[in-house]
Amino acid sequence: MSEAVQYKELTKRFRGVVAVDGLNLTVPEGAVYALVGVNGAGKTTAIKTLMNILRPSSGSAEVLGTDSRRISPRELQQIGYVSENQEMPEWMTVKYFLKYLKPFYPQWDDALAEELVREFDLPVDRRLRNLSRGMKMKAALASSLAYRPKLIVLDEPFSGLDPLVRDEFIKSLLERATGATVLISSHDLAEIESFASHIGYLDRGRLEFSEELSGLAARFREIEVIMDAPPVLPAAWPPGWIRPESSAAVVRFIDSRFDRERSLEEVRKLFPGARNVSVTAMPLREIFIAVAKTRRAAAW
Repeated sequence: MSEAVQYKELTKRFRGVVAVDGLNLTVPEGAVYALVGVNGAGKTTAIKTLMNILRPSSGSAEVLGTDSRRISPRELQQIGYVSENQEMPEWMTVKYFLKYLKPFYPQWDDALAEELVREFDLPVDRRLRNLSRGMKMKAALASSLAYRPKLIVLDEPFSGLDPLVRDEFIKSLLERATGATVLISSHDLAEIESFASHIGYLDRGRLEFSEELSGLAARFREIEVIMDAPPVLPAAWPPGWIRPESSAAVVRFIDSRFDRERSLEEVRKLFPGARNVSVTAMPLREIFIAVAKTRRAAAW
C-alpha cells in the first residue's frame, strides 16, 4: 500500500515556540486517519503545513507524492480541504459558490453536487454569511466532495456542531469518500472512534503513537486486581502499566501493551495473593485521557 500523506522529520517553529517537533507520520492510501490531541497539540499546524498554508521550519511533508511546498493546481484538483476556520466568500449564495468553484475542477460532477445540496438541505439562494455554522460546514464539505477528490483533509470539522449535524456530516463523508483517503484532525474522540481506521496522537507537537485503531483498542486494557489484604505495589513495576491506583484491597492500572496470556501471568507473579483479576476494554476517550495524563506526569 502506498502513502497518500507522509511527514518526514517535520518541525514548525513560531519564534521560540515549537508547534510541531520532528513529526514522522504516514497515512496509507484509502485510510481514514484521525490525528488527535488536546487543543494546542499541533494538529492544525501539521495540516496547514501539509496544505502549504504554512512553510515548515525543517523537514518536509508530502501529499499525493508531491512535496507540499510544490503543490500545483494539478494536486489541488485532487484534494478536498475543509477547516473549522476556513474563509469563504460570504457574499456569494450557495448556488453561486458552487458554480464559481466548478471551473477549477475538471472532474466536477454536477449531478453529485446537486445530490449533496439536496442531502444537506442547503438553501441555494441564501448568502454564505447568513448560514448557520453547521450549514457553512455542510456547504464547505459539499464543495469539497463534488469533484471526487483522492484526498480529503478535514481540520476540526466537528467543532461547534450539534450532534445531528455531526451525524449527517459523517454519514455523507463516508458515503461519498469511497476509495478516497481521509485525514481528519479532531479532539472529538467519540465521533472519531465510530469511523476512523487509523489514529495518531500528538502531544505538544510530538507524535506519541500512530497505528491502526483496531490495534490500539486491542492493546489497552484496564485491569483490576482484588486482594485479601491491602496491596503493596511492587517495586518492579512493568513499563507498560500506567496510571496505577490502590485503595483498600484493590489495585487498578492500565496495561498499554496488553497480551492476555503474558499480562495475566505477570499479574499473578506480582500479586500472588490476588483473589480476582478483571480485564476491561477501554473506549478511545479513556485511552486518550490515560495517555495524556501519563505524558503530563512524566513532564513534571
